[in-house]
Amino acid sequence: MTWLHDLPRSHPDGDLAIIDHDGTPVTFGALNAAVDDLARRLGDIGLRAGDRCMLICENSATYAAAILAASQLGAWIMPVNGRQSPDEVDTLIAHAGPRLIVFTPEASPPARDHAARLGATSLGSMATGELLVAGPFDGPGTAPEPVSDDPTRQVAALMYTTGTTSAPKGVMLTHANLAWNADVSARLRGMKPGDTVVGVLPGTHIFCFASAFLASLAGGSAIRFIPRFSAAAVLDAFAQGDSVMPAVPQMYQAILAELARRGTPPDAPNLRYISSGGAPLDPEWKEKIEATFGIPLQNGYGLTETSPGVSGTRLGDPRGDTSVGQILDDVECLIDEPDQDGVGELLIRGPNIMKGYYRNPEATAAAIREDGYFRSGDLAKIDPDGTLWIMGRKKELIIRSGFNVYPPEVEAMLTRHPGVLQTAVVGRQVPGNEEILAFATARPGVSELDLKDFLKAHLVGYKVPQHVFIIDAFPAAATGKILKHKLVSTFADLIEARDRAKAS
Repeated sequence: MTWLHDLPRSHPDGDLAIIDHDGTPVTFGALNAAVDDLARRLGDIGLRAGDRCMLICENSATYAAAILAASQLGAWIMPVNGRQSPDEVDTLIAHAGPRLIVFTPEASPPARDHAARLGATSLGSMATGELLVAGPFDGPGTAPEPVSDDPTRQVAALMYTTGTTSAPKGVMLTHANLAWNADVSARLRGMKPGDTVVGVLPGTHIFCFASAFLASLAGGSAIRFIPRFSAAAVLDAFAQGDSVMPAVPQMYQAILAELARRGTPPDAPNLRYISSGGAPLDPEWKEKIEATFGIPLQNGYGLTETSPGVSGTRLGDPRGDTSVGQILDDVECLIDEPDQDGVGELLIRGPNIMKGYYRNPEATAAAIREDGYFRSGDLAKIDPDGTLWIMGRKKELIIRSGFNVYPPEVEAMLTRHPGVLQTAVVGRQVPGNEEILAFATARPGVSELDLKDFLKAHLVGYKVPQHVFIIDAFPAAATGKILKHKLVSTFADLIEARDRAKAS
């Protein structure tokens, strides 16, 4: 079995591993030397096997070195986005009890601000930048966890999820979980030496952490670290020859808008693989993206708790629909309590399933059945050929006048309106029923009436939202993922005004 710090060791020292945030090339040999140096320094100041090592960061070579150095020491890496607020960071510190906190100051001014606030000291320069560290901490909850020499039992990463509730959970992923996903992701994308991955997804999110960064190490590819998304930066990366682009749908939307602003086609001489994940894929946007780049847009599905891979479309078998592809080898899926259409909660079992939620055995027991199946909380159906379709979150299912309404279906139709940019649909309990609330960002001049009339022409009546709110921006995570659980509270004033108007 593979340990994370072994992933870059099997490649020639002279091959390119990383293009840093400032354009500096880092070979595999240089990366391994930086990892050894950082592991020695962190060990010297007290990082032990079983400790949590918080990494407040944005995408950079220091980020990569810290992950692998913690692995080498047997510590749990705990990546946290530098753009999180002090309150959010302090909540995670209180829950996880990190022994040390490492920062990426060159790539992330907010991470440097956190370092100052948390009393970090500079331990001098490394090959990848300044080493800023807070700790060691010896307060309550900071004792090391038990250590195993079995990669299937030893935790490698503690990933905190935004999820669809306001309470974050610490997902414990083992070395075996993550090494399996890195290998599968690399093979799914055909990643190899000479490829360069656009590393623009936040490295603190499982999508980039496991399926872009660790997968690039497994495949012997290079990864270009871009700390913050901008469509211009991604288009520049394409022009420089980058070949693999994993992203969320909102990123492609911004890229298409930037190309429209420029009035030019993309300059992407080596781009051979583009994929979407992390959010539902709209069929119209898929068509636009494929027409723009001239290659299929691959799709996939995963969760933090599944390391994250569950399914994916195949390179040699592109699909014209918005399914999330075939279930991955070694992974088992079944549908729990399917309805007449075969839709029910997706259950998942395999080498990708997390060890559990840190310091939350009740949540772990609720999420993982005794037979090892993980309850995804997603509604899905599976075709006879193993193709997986995600129909929405189980808790997002809206029951309107006795009919089941799946928000992604309404969202997909809304985005077909030429004036709509982005949309999200949620339910709200009202006396005797459940209302459908739609939120949309739109082009100037588009009204709620326009959108309602459009939906009435394309959807059965019970799926048409009772209210459509045109807003300026969505509450979103660092990945660009819309935080649906915050919609009703964020726009409470709009909803209350609508309720008062209706009552009068």
